[in-house]
Amino acid sequence: MTEENTSSTHPPLLPTTEDDRFAWLRLLRSRRVGISTFYRLLTEHGTAQKALAALPEVARAAGVRDYEICPAGVIDAEIKAAKAARARLLCLGDPDYPTLLAQLADAPPMLWAVGNPALMSRPVIALVGARNASSLGTRMARALAHELGEHGYCVVSGLARGVDTAAHIGAIGTGTIAVLAGGVDVIYPAENSALAQDIAATGLLVSEQAMGTTPQARHFPCRNRIISGLAQAVVVVEAAVKSGSLITARDALDQGREVLAVPGHPFDARASGCNLLIRDGATLVRNAEDVIAALPDMTEPVIPAQRDLLSDLPPPPPERRGLAETARLHEQILSRLGPSPVAEDQLIRDLDESAGNVGPVLVDLELDGKIRRQSGGLLSLET
Repeated sequence: MTEENTSSTHPPLLPTTEDDRFAWLRLLRSRRVGISTFYRLLTEHGTAQKALAALPEVARAAGVRDYEICPAGVIDAEIKAAKAARARLLCLGDPDYPTLLAQLADAPPMLWAVGNPALMSRPVIALVGARNASSLGTRMARALAHELGEHGYCVVSGLARGVDTAAHIGAIGTGTIAVLAGGVDVIYPAENSALAQDIAATGLLVSEQAMGTTPQARHFPCRNRIISGLAQAVVVVEAAVKSGSLITARDALDQGREVLAVPGHPFDARASGCNLLIRDGATLVRNAEDVIAALPDMTEPVIPAQRDLLSDLPPPPPERRGLAETARLHEQILSRLGPSPVAEDQLIRDLDESAGNVGPVLVDLELDGKIRRQSGGLLSLET
């Protein structure tokens, strides 16, 4: 079961020096700069250094007074913590940055990685499922991960209890990637600390969050879109209808990934999400052979090199708008948004405006703290 994803435009100028990488970190860690705003600022100003210099004036134009960019000392401390954790910074466009992930509209500009980044260049399958998984569910996840690893696939999951833990254990000998919701140096749950050490030694830990970040509820949906973004397919082993695993499946569909599911007993609530996915067209999985058969071309390159995707992208020409016209567009956007997320492209269609007109206004509203960007290109009012 797949759906088409939308292509994205990332900045044409990629970090080539340590000063560039420092500036990228500083820009992304600055207050109210989300991923979309980060990319737009880089595209408009050419480099992170120039974007940082312009950011206070951009914020002032958006009505934010006394705006200060992220202090250099904060980035120094993060880099020091990364060195202590033996974490490596992967920027979008680096040779080791995963190609599939680079295609996403909301691809993380940077990832902290501990372990072997080369695993992300192998064919990757995501295994996700319930934290309160049944004994059969954890056995299935472990067996699937082991069999997929034996066939040359790398297994990615989220290091959570239950299915995630079983998947990592099953693939520990052949290569597994754990995507963390907090900093790459903050292991959650704590009971998986020893497992995380084993993964760091033979596999890979990755996170887009700052070093030392304690995971919070809002971080997990962001983590989920990286899990599915790294993989060419997502297998859901056990999941209730309303669960994080179903969010990951939804992300996978939006990203154009294949979604597969292990069936379960109709009376078991932990299987209700998987059975629903199968009813709606997901491939039914009994063993690793079912996964491999559904994806016969997974070992072939299916995506052009990320540098081809990122090169020769001219920045959009700046558009001049009057204050009254900008204020009117502000009001129209805010009147159409609410607490429930709305896709940015749908908002643009509803406004009957060009993306070039709406994009800068969305940056203003995000910097002003009036709207919130969520994974998958969704927008909502800041509550």
